[in-house]
This record gives sequence, structure tokens and C-alpha cells, in this order.
Amino acid sequence: MRLEDPWYDALASGWSDRDSTGAPASGAPPASGDLPGAGPGAGDIYLQVQRSDAFQEVRARYRRFVVPMSVAFLVWYLAYVVAATTAPALMARPVAGAVNVAMVAGLAQFLTTFLLTWAYARHARLRRDRAALDLRWDTQEMTRGAGR
Repeated sequence: MRLEDPWYDALASGWSDRDSTGAPASGAPPASGDLPGAGPGAGDIYLQVQRSDAFQEVRARYRRFVVPMSVAFLVWYLAYVVAATTAPALMARPVAGAVNVAMVAGLAQFLTTFLLTWAYARHARLRRDRAALDLRWDTQEMTRGAGR
């Protein structure tokens, strides 16, 4: 059984072994899909999986969580910074003893970081991990079959 690097054939746009004319550089091995009589290469399989509805659903679930949470946390962080620079009297207002609003807001930054990390891990476990693992197994089976 021969194991190949599945990402060798699936290079990102603009990243490849090419000479100054844009042709494949001499000495670069041909992609497995370019060999006569060969089945689909690992790169073709990964592109097929990437275009599949299951993969797109996993990516959509990821984006639906990460984008809003990232924006919310960035706004919360910037609000703290802006308040600290533009309203020093507000931030210096005592809450309890020597603890002021700035200290409470700063500690809340840490708390929200930990809460966001927990929420991300929970979301991944409940909404994406099983589907992503299924995709991984399917992809491994397809690439194993392509190597024969």
C-alpha cells in the first residue's frame, strides 16, 4: 500500500513548482491524475469533497458561529479601549473599594475570552465534529481507492 501526501496535487492558487514561463518546472513529478491510465488523483478527490454539500454545510456551520462571535468580541474589545481613552472619568469611577469600572471591564474581557472559548469548543463538538469526521473517513477511503 502506497501512501501519498493528499495535498501534493491540491496546491493553492498561485503556489506550484513553475518556471518563469508558467510551465511546470522540469524535475517536478506529474500529478497522479496526469498519468495515462491513472484514476482521479488525490487532488481531484479533495476538490470533489470540497465541492460536496456535506463539506459546504460544515464550513457554513463554522462561519455562522465564528463570524458573529468574532465581530461581537472585537466590538466589545474596542469599546473597552475607546472608553478607556475617551472617558477616563467613567473608567476611574469606583465600584467597590479600590476596584473601579476599568478593572471590572478588564476582568470581564478575560471572562468573555474564556466563555467564548468554551462556546466555540461546545459548538464544534455538537455541530461540526461528527460531520467533519465522517467527511475525513470518506475522503480517506476515496484516496485509498485512488492509490490502487
